[in-house]
Amino acid sequence: MNPLRSVGGRLSIALAVVVAMALGLVDLIVVPSLERNLIDSKLSQLRKAAPEIRQEVIGTVTFNFDPVLENAAASVNARVSVFTTLDPDTLIPFADSNARSTDLAEDPIALRVARSRREASGTVERRDNRFAETALPLPGGRVLLLSASLHDSLANIHLVRRRLLIAGLIALVASLVVGYGAASMFARRLRRLERAAERIADGDFGEPVVDSGHDEVGELARAFERMRQRLAGLERARREFIANASHELRTPLFSLGGFLELLENEELDPETQREFLETMREQIDRLTKLATDLLDLSRVDAGRIHVEAEALDLGALARTLADEFRALALSGGHRIEIVDRSSPAVVGDDERALQIGRILVGNALVHTPAGTTVRLSTARRNGTALLTVEDDGPGIPAEDVAHVFDRFYRVEGSTASGSGLGLAIARELAGLMSGSVELHVTPGRTIFALVLPVARRDTGISAPDEDAFHVESVGT
Repeated sequence: MNPLRSVGGRLSIALAVVVAMALGLVDLIVVPSLERNLIDSKLSQLRKAAPEIRQEVIGTVTFNFDPVLENAAASVNARVSVFTTLDPDTLIPFADSNARSTDLAEDPIALRVARSRREASGTVERRDNRFAETALPLPGGRVLLLSASLHDSLANIHLVRRRLLIAGLIALVASLVVGYGAASMFARRLRRLERAAERIADGDFGEPVVDSGHDEVGELARAFERMRQRLAGLERARREFIANASHELRTPLFSLGGFLELLENEELDPETQREFLETMREQIDRLTKLATDLLDLSRVDAGRIHVEAEALDLGALARTLADEFRALALSGGHRIEIVDRSSPAVVGDDERALQIGRILVGNALVHTPAGTTVRLSTARRNGTALLTVEDDGPGIPAEDVAHVFDRFYRVEGSTASGSGLGLAIARELAGLMSGSVELHVTPGRTIFALVLPVARRDTGISAPDEDAFHVESVGT
């Protein structure tokens, strides 16, 4: 990779640009501002002292100005000169605190005062040196000039500028080195995340994503780790699902194949043939139910199941279920009872609620021995209503309670064996209706409850209540 296109290179260049801009602003704004302030201060000092010196010069009656000018020059640290004028464009040195120099004959500030007869000040250049000057008119056409060199002061400013530039260059180099180093460390962390993302994309969920930082990259790494764990769980669930589904499909298919082979190759009496055909019909029913359950689960997972939000009567739902399963209950030696507490209307999908009820009642009849009672009851609990299916069978072992809603999970040693998908489907469908399926188990007593939100009169929609299920709310 081109170093200039890397994160480290770009960050270093960005830092260098920032430092260079800061240096440019110092050179273009700060240093000129210092120069202006220094010159203005010097000119202000000269303008403040000039009137007093003018009075001293005017008061000198002996016309011996040299001592006066020398004292004045020492007091303001400036050169003090007096000129006479033959005409406004000609200056004749009359007296000077620096008598050895005659370079002020054409001083522009003094000439300006000679012409206008008004005070003037400013800066002039002489012999590659810069001076701050103030001039005032004197009686008799004379001009008083105060001239202070700015060389030393400007030299200090130029020294500051040079040192700032040197410090800036050092900072520039340091920013390049530190910025590139810090960005390289940052980029290495990002590359680790990139490699982790590629591993996850390739289906390798075994290696954790680790970053000990507490910044945004660390947060991103921890989000990647959570994603890896969830994807690993989904991958395990997918493999288990495929393995379980293959096993569930293979068993009845092998059974059907065996019976077909027997029917083709054996001389069987009509009674045995009827038994074989009955068993084959049971296996086909098992395959049909399994295919239907798998299709329902795939639709739930894909979000392709649509549920209606309409008012439902749980009491009527309980009576419908009792009528549907009454014959099956009698054939298995079970009794079905209904306890209707006139529960309020709930919000849900009638077809899906009936499907959940069939799963719960069917489980209760299949997994309990003959002579037991299956009781359907309705109750209200705060903002929800419940349809409960209770049986007085042997119950569910404590170690299995946490897994009964898992896909393909079956309780060992149960009276009958199904595909292990019914309760998983019931829970998913209830969730789509903003409800839930709850389980409460005590020795000799198992209660499954379909919990749905109570319908309000204005909208018919309400949020479910999250309180725990209480046995006392279920009729016995």
